[in-house]
Amino acid sequence: MPIASLHRRALLRLMALSLALGAAGAGPVLAQESKPEVIRIGSTAPGHLKFILFRNQKLLEKEFEKDGIKVELTTFDGGSAASFALGSGAIDVTYIGNNPSLRLGASGADVKLVGLSSWVPSNETLIVVRPDSTVRTLADLKGKRVAYLSGTVRHSTFAKALAAEGVSINDVQSLNIGIENSGPALVRGDVDAVVESTGPAQKLVDAGQARVLFDAATSGKPEWAVPHLISVNGAFARAYPRIVERLLKVDIEAARWADAHPDETVAIFVKETGNSEGAVRSTYAEGRFYQNPEISSQAVDALKGEERFMAEAGLLKGEVDYDSWIDRSFFEAASAQATASN
Repeated sequence: MPIASLHRRALLRLMALSLALGAAGAGPVLAQESKPEVIRIGSTAPGHLKFILFRNQKLLEKEFEKDGIKVELTTFDGGSAASFALGSGAIDVTYIGNNPSLRLGASGADVKLVGLSSWVPSNETLIVVRPDSTVRTLADLKGKRVAYLSGTVRHSTFAKALAAEGVSINDVQSLNIGIENSGPALVRGDVDAVVESTGPAQKLVDAGQARVLFDAATSGKPEWAVPHLISVNGAFARAYPRIVERLLKVDIEAARWADAHPDETVAIFVKETGNSEGAVRSTYAEGRFYQNPEISSQAVDALKGEERFMAEAGLLKGEVDYDSWIDRSFFEAASAQATASN
């Protein structure tokens, strides 16, 4: 038989075998990865910086629209509510603070830490009182009514600030109230102090309704600044790993864009949050935003230090298994994709 005919027969047999294997589902590497109908992402109101950039510039909608995947961006009144939603599977990804993220990790919930939302070196917490208040020092808060959201980074920072002055957080009357209600309560005199993020608290100061008692950015300790985190529901990460990688690729690109366009970034943040430009520029001094999502060894050390403090202060139950909790593979793949696309 001619050699050419043998080659044709061999080729036909190979094609038939390939078709048979494909029909039998034996070619998983060729199968297209399944995709979700929607990606649900949550952040603490009004939203972390990259979350706000996603919302303002529709960055994720543009990334996933070609796949027919919707993106839902939802804000929560406090990280505890967002972390509960993540652990239950009600949302897929969170951009929230370290305290609620650590509590969720310590609970053994099926979640993965895949990146940093931010790691701003200045701690973004103000403690404010009424302008006419007789409270002049943190020690003066003993027995006073202090409003803050329980379980937040502000809660932790407040406890550290008091402890540095030899005062226990148990020495104050703590009220679990968010800024929407605590601000008016301070103005009325229903509470004596408010512990809040710099932006919302500074608005009260700028309006002449409050006076800064303590600014953690200038009077706090450097080690109080702990990364805010990006976490993913474990089931979602296992089902859609490429989706998580692509989300982090957009995250990396947003972080780089912010540093390259500082004035525009500040303007977007001011517009979306209602915070004063002065407060925003104070938080992000010299136009640096510290949004790199890479989970460095230094970031892990900072998280471990925060976990120890939380455990000692009764703010956390259980213990975080960092080897199980952290998954850097998504960031590594996303970083390679972002570099290749430049």
